[in-house]
Amino acid sequence: MTAFFNGLVLLSPGARPEVAELHRPEVGPGQVRVKVRAAGVCHSDLSMVNGTIRPSYPLVLGHEAAGEVVEVGDHVTRAAVGDHVVLNWQPACRNCWFCDNGEPWLCSTSSGVASLENGVTLDGAPVHVALGLGAFADQVVAPENAVIKVPSALEFEVAALLSCGVLTGAGAVRNTAQVQTGESVVVIGLGGVGLSVVAAARAAGASDVIAVDVTEAKKGLAEAAGATDFVVSSDALSKEIRGRTSGRGADHAFECVGRATTIRAAWRATRRGGRVTVVGMGSNDDQVSLSALDIFSSARILRSSVYGSADFDVEIPALADDVLAGRLSLDHLITDRITLAEVPDAFDRMARGEGARSVVTLV
Repeated sequence: MTAFFNGLVLLSPGARPEVAELHRPEVGPGQVRVKVRAAGVCHSDLSMVNGTIRPSYPLVLGHEAAGEVVEVGDHVTRAAVGDHVVLNWQPACRNCWFCDNGEPWLCSTSSGVASLENGVTLDGAPVHVALGLGAFADQVVAPENAVIKVPSALEFEVAALLSCGVLTGAGAVRNTAQVQTGESVVVIGLGGVGLSVVAAARAAGASDVIAVDVTEAKKGLAEAAGATDFVVSSDALSKEIRGRTSGRGADHAFECVGRATTIRAAWRATRRGGRVTVVGMGSNDDQVSLSALDIFSSARILRSSVYGSADFDVEIPALADDVLAGRLSLDHLITDRITLAEVPDAFDRMARGEGARSVVTLV
């Protein structure tokens, strides 16, 4: 096996990522090497490019991926060569307080790690990997608890999306908000995560799924995902939503943008006693302001959903089964199939709000 592999490297925030030849790390005890077969372009990747998230540089980007195990280290028990796996960028330790209390998505040993070194080098100098993976690459080396086996019948492109965007969106519906049959839902922001929320809400039996975006161009994608209504965002959004929900507002609002303005819009679009779930990750200096009286009198619940409030080891296989059984359709999510070198163009499309998910395909 060659000692080198290709990866998409970001040298500094704001720079244009470029494909570079990297020296591969050895596989140590408890680790696996995965040949990446597909990787989705996630908004978190763009946030590392534009400086919203501040990892260490130089950095191999990418974290939403699936592939095939090609090498295992000593003492590995949960993966074998030839397994098809989804990569988990936030594996749970299963030993901390959060893991012991049923919240592995908040695991104290993995939460908040934007980048780390794992032996990858460029011209002899250490290179960091995004979220412990660096999956915009031919291969990754990861701890065995960062891989989750999925059926070989599941296409790699679809499997890759399960690892972040779909799990985040579907988990927000199923676990965080616990949408029930017959409830009304509004979804603000129709990137890959927002469209996953739409699809999961329909699968959960929501009676009305109102999809909201800043451009009419997202209407077709929203309808393909299962939206019953589409609304172009405006200052009159809350009035528009109330008009479509018997004058009350939606039972649930999902904010999938990560901005104070859209969080407030989601709050206003929700009925008294309803639930507002913030799925989008915003910046530290974007402050949300709500009046104390409004918080009290509206009786709404405002909370975030981190990685779908999901136990990844359980829910990724369950999502894979739902896709294979036809209970959850993701056909609408992939709008562009690209190479590693075309990822920067995908970032540009994402910044303009175009399409759903771009997926890097590797052979």
